[in-house]
Amino acid sequence: MLTSKQRAFLRARANPLETILQIGRAGVTDAVIAQCGASLDAHELIKLRVLENSLLSAAEAAYAIAEGTGAEVVQTIGTRFVLYRANPKLPAERRIALPK
Repeated sequence: MLTSKQRAFLRARANPLETILQIGRAGVTDAVIAQCGASLDAHELIKLRVLENSLLSAAEAAYAIAEGTGAEVVQTIGTRFVLYRANPKLPAERRIALPK
């Protein structure tokens, strides 16, 4: 569980990130969850977007993917959302050091 201070820190880190995945009409599928899991393993913090033709809202998609990948929802704004999952296997210089 993230504290409000950690969530604010991650929101600031996510601001300049590009959207790496888009959720479309098919919604949250096993393939999307697998792709998000792989991206979280590589980056720890990812930004996603829900397209207008999707049947899910950004919040619904965010919590469905977070549940499927074991990630935490950092924020949801409009059609975009940010997920975080720590990966202790990453080299120390690539890991995100959260404030206490």
